[in-house]
Amino acid sequence: MRDLNEYSNCLVFGASDGIGHNVTQQLLAAGNFVIGTYHRDRSGHLDALKTLQDEHNERLHLLSVDITRESQLAAAFERIRKLRPTLNLVMNCTGLLHDDTVLQPEKRLEDVSADNLARAFAVNSSAPLLIARYALPLLRHDGPGVIANLSARVGSIGDNRIGGWYAYRAAKAAQNMITRTLSIELQRRNMTTICVGLHPGTVDTALSRPFQKHLQAGQLHTPEQAAADLLHVIRGLDAGDSGKVFAWDGSEIPP
Repeated sequence: MRDLNEYSNCLVFGASDGIGHNVTQQLLAAGNFVIGTYHRDRSGHLDALKTLQDEHNERLHLLSVDITRESQLAAAFERIRKLRPTLNLVMNCTGLLHDDTVLQPEKRLEDVSADNLARAFAVNSSAPLLIARYALPLLRHDGPGVIANLSARVGSIGDNRIGGWYAYRAAKAAQNMITRTLSIELQRRNMTTICVGLHPGTVDTALSRPFQKHLQAGQLHTPEQAAADLLHVIRGLDAGDSGKVFAWDGSEIPP
């Protein structure tokens, strides 16, 4: 298992959200250089993130990026390349299940809409693929390289036993297929970069808050613990793990 500080140059998407914010904190505590992105401050962590930047001087750089806009991603990676010519860890901690208006997990087929499907796929599927596309040149080196996207157990086709949540399930299933397909291409291009999906469990963040009331004791993870668990999984990855999806406890989730 690698030490966390071996991932010396890190890029964290969603660094102002609950899990991403704690991932950023823990990477900095290990001595790593971190570039963190944010878009909307849904979790109220942006001020804390900027305070963290003040505390760590030149080891934390912040970028405002809408990951659903390819032009913004392309421009962000131009700036990232000037900050660091190589990356060791690209961790995408973003995800979209619902919002404060019309986007909600579907309970029945009549709840499905084209607009909500498009939004779910833009954040949960298209963005991870575009992030990988622009990150690839910075992952061409001999050191450790990992692309990790927050996935979800509900994106497992084989594990779907209760239905519902069409857009989110389908978008996360598509993300898992992207992870698998990317792992094959990376191998063909003789790159040592590992790409995985990571399921953090049910975490006390804005994404899960409307769905917490029926959880049993011990099922709800804090963002701090979730970040530590996910980074622990990343530290233990090897080449044979590329293309897979792992839960917070290291167990593999079936496609």
